[in-house]
Amino acid sequence: MHEHTHRFRRPVATVASLGLIGALAACGGGGGGGDAASSPGVTKDTIVVGTHQPLTGPAAAGYSSISPATKAYFDYVNSKGGVHGRKITYKVKDDGYNPANTQKVVRELVLKDKVFAIVNGLGTPTHTGVLDFLKTNKVPDLFVASGSRNWNQVKKYPTTFGFQADYTTEAKVQATYIKANLAGKKVCFLGQDDDFGRDALLGLTQVLGEDGVAERQKYVTSNTNVAPQIGKLKSAGCEVVSLATVPGFTALAVGTAARLKFQPQWISTSVGADLNTVGGALGKAAPLLEGFLSSNYLPSAFDAEDPWVKQFKKINAEFNDDAPFTGNTVYGMTVGYLFVQALQQNGKDLTRESLMETVEKGGLDGSGLGKLRYAKDDHAGYGGVRMAKVTGTSQDYFGPTYSTDDGDTPVEEYTEEPTQPPADGIPTE
Repeated sequence: MHEHTHRFRRPVATVASLGLIGALAACGGGGGGGDAASSPGVTKDTIVVGTHQPLTGPAAAGYSSISPATKAYFDYVNSKGGVHGRKITYKVKDDGYNPANTQKVVRELVLKDKVFAIVNGLGTPTHTGVLDFLKTNKVPDLFVASGSRNWNQVKKYPTTFGFQADYTTEAKVQATYIKANLAGKKVCFLGQDDDFGRDALLGLTQVLGEDGVAERQKYVTSNTNVAPQIGKLKSAGCEVVSLATVPGFTALAVGTAARLKFQPQWISTSVGADLNTVGGALGKAAPLLEGFLSSNYLPSAFDAEDPWVKQFKKINAEFNDDAPFTGNTVYGMTVGYLFVQALQQNGKDLTRESLMETVEKGGLDGSGLGKLRYAKDDHAGYGGVRMAKVTGTSQDYFGPTYSTDDGDTPVEEYTEEPTQPPADGIPTE
């Protein structure tokens, strides 16, 4: 097998988060037509959308830079005339990664600010609590910032669409790697006590079997003492520990394990694997991440030859105050690109229902390493991931991209070439 490798110092710090999408405006028309004025947040020259993000709180590290990147991409598109003559306004509200706050700010966005859609609301525990509200109010909830399988419940939540590779997909690819390269090692698990952790564990056991994950521990974000969990993993003789953790808890796990003289092979979902974020939290103990394995689905922010990275760097320099360019920047701008692409493909006659129908047609692509899975019966996001490894101060992809889903589809090598960005970074119809 041909070995693909590139520098990956800052992979996407994916988020433990979630999302929805909307059908008809409460007063809207039907089909793909209708008067744009019938949809809240849409006029002949503007589109107002909103999001909830952890600008403060336990998930702010790294994640607070996602929405500025998305807004920068929208500002860039606006500077070129917008989409079908409409400019995008992105209202960002801080929920502190607190589900109670999320419900408050999302209600404000929908009922007070009259947004057309929620775009990239972040967090599994936070966004789960607003799914029913957004469904009831028929608000498009697009590209949720979380890999939870909750976003792909088409019959229950027909207006919800995911974005990132779901946690089960990531874990299936990781488990396949473990079977091939770490056979005979005792595999264990540490995960967040919500759908994030449960979905990742499901992926592991689908490939390794129930008996293939020897010890399972979980944590809650309100308690930063993970010594009891790490102690049990050590006592169980765990040799490989799979993590479904946000960055702060990845650092806590690795640091606590070192203090307890426990050194397993760590392997993490993209959510908690960002080298700069986790290394920053560890400080002088960052070398503990040597050999750390993870999976991811977007280009490396430090791959200077990647055409998406080149485009996004230009936009970041001009429209995001030349902020540090990280995996979170790539993440946020990819979200912006996909929303603009959906608007372009929808056409000028825009309603909530028509935009959802456009996404379901499956014509979106973006910077992902694999394909987006969107279809009428599938609202999941990217379906392909690659493995990465920390070596020194870099985090490098290795091996091919693999594709699968959260069901029984086997893990297979993905052989199609990645999508190339448009010359100016703006999608056309």
